Amino acid sequence: MTITAESKFVELVRSWLVSLPHDLKIAFDAMDDENLPRPVRELATGVVIYVVSPNDTVADRNDAPVSYTDDALLLRLALQKGLGKSEDEQAFRDRFPELFEGLEENLKLCRSVMGELMSWLEGKVGTLKGIEYKGKKVPAYLDDDEAREQLFDDGLVFRTDYPVDEKTIGDKLKKAATVVDVMKRRKAEEARAKGMQAS
Repeated sequence: MTITAESKFVELVRSWLVSLPHDLKIAFDAMDDENLPRPVRELATGVVIYVVSPNDTVADRNDAPVSYTDDALLLRLALQKGLGKSEDEQAFRDRFPELFEGLEENLKLCRSVMGELMSWLEGKVGTLKGIEYKGKKVPAYLDDDEAREQLFDDGLVFRTDYPVDEKTIGDKLKKAATVVDVMKRRKAEEARAKGMQAS
């Protein structure tokens, strides 16, 4: 990995971590946008749940800012993979250039730095529609107003309590290894939870 790739990656991840509360709002917009195909809305709902759900962060307080990296990345991967070529889907992308512009390039950079950890995250995109939260499956959050309201409130709490900003992340993230190590732990924890041997 070149020095420039590493410093670009670190800058990118820092900016994505700082903008996660805003990006979560975009995922909520995708979930609520009735012009988008149902599968896209379900994927957006799944990623919203993944982000707001407390058991999806790496359990390491010292790395708190970096522990949200999987959320920030997965949110982008899900929206990028989910949105197809239709006019409505393109219109949605056009509304949020801050998230979609240059996304392909940026994800390529992440792949070059993170290698198989990126494949592991990409593999999670397919599981998002099957995610359960507070005893309900994804479709319930689209079809049931009360469930949707609850998820929206949890999103608000997440955005209000989110502990990362320019200042907190400043001294916490200087090297790509910081992110990669946290992600490796996250992957190992998940493998342990599934009772599998982490490869």
